[in-house]
Amino acid sequence: MKLTSRLLAGIVAIAASATTAMAADFTFKYGQSQPGESSRGQSMAFFEAELEKRSGGRIEVQNFYSNVLGTEQEMFDQVTTGLIQATRGGFFANANPQFNIFLLPFLTAGWDEMQCLVASDFTKAVQDGAAANGFHVPATGISQGFRMYTNNVRPITKVSDLEGLKIREPQTDFFIAVAKTMGSNITPMAFSEVYQAFKQGVVDGQHNPPANIWNYNLHEVQKYLSVTNHMTGPDPLLVNKEWYDSLPGDLQQIFDEVSVEALALNDSLAREAEAELLGKLGAQMEVNTLNADGIATFKTAVQPVYQAGIDAGHFSRAVIEAALAAAASCG
Repeated sequence: MKLTSRLLAGIVAIAASATTAMAADFTFKYGQSQPGESSRGQSMAFFEAELEKRSGGRIEVQNFYSNVLGTEQEMFDQVTTGLIQATRGGFFANANPQFNIFLLPFLTAGWDEMQCLVASDFTKAVQDGAAANGFHVPATGISQGFRMYTNNVRPITKVSDLEGLKIREPQTDFFIAVAKTMGSNITPMAFSEVYQAFKQGVVDGQHNPPANIWNYNLHEVQKYLSVTNHMTGPDPLLVNKEWYDSLPGDLQQIFDEVSVEALALNDSLAREAEAELLGKLGAQMEVNTLNADGIATFKTAVQPVYQAGIDAGHFSRAVIEAALAAAASCG
């Protein structure tokens, strides 16, 4: 099979680093699309330092940031084949479709409920369900925070303002299904490509948490930021199960403990940074926050997504109710 240039570059980067792994019993290679200074990057720097220390150097961690190993799809495929050991990103539903539950629009009321949900037994059961597809998932975080729309045409104050806009969507069926309920012109695209797409006028807008908007410099090529907080998502650490199973029991325990701590750190960093990032973005873009009536138009529009997920067999109404109960259980 012909390798893409990015995948080939990833293989070269891995090979170049292999000589440093000779002293360790196990090597853990990890790749992500976000830069090292992102909350996801900082959490993996913590992961690297702590896992190497607590394992007594028996596990060496090699982190690769900013798509150096390829796109999120390519890195997910590399985990599947064992070329690298883990990734985080947008293809979690390929590990277990029930991760899509966390994407349901307005599933939680905010950070408190979402942090409660990802730390719950409900989420642990979803993580365990990935084993059948070859993944060990030791922990799940929150994917950078809550999503907001940016675009170059107009402020979004209600869902109908999205009609006619060319909106970039992640390349997954679920995001596309949600977008269809909102009436935009859907443009599936890798997130690493959106900057140039906006610069060239190929796409009007996108939606992401403030951290991604800032870290990818979208404020340089987008005029409007609308605080919709319409959805967030899971951020599971997707680990090649065969590699994990090769670890002795004591290292598995250490690995899982450090993973939980790293992803909790990610969520704390992202939450703390959100207000500051909105201030920074507001100095570069026109920012508006939707009122209750505007949010209500979004909530009404996305209701079919819940039923569509049930009809597709991704989850049941009972499972949705269990997720809602888990999110509210810390109150």
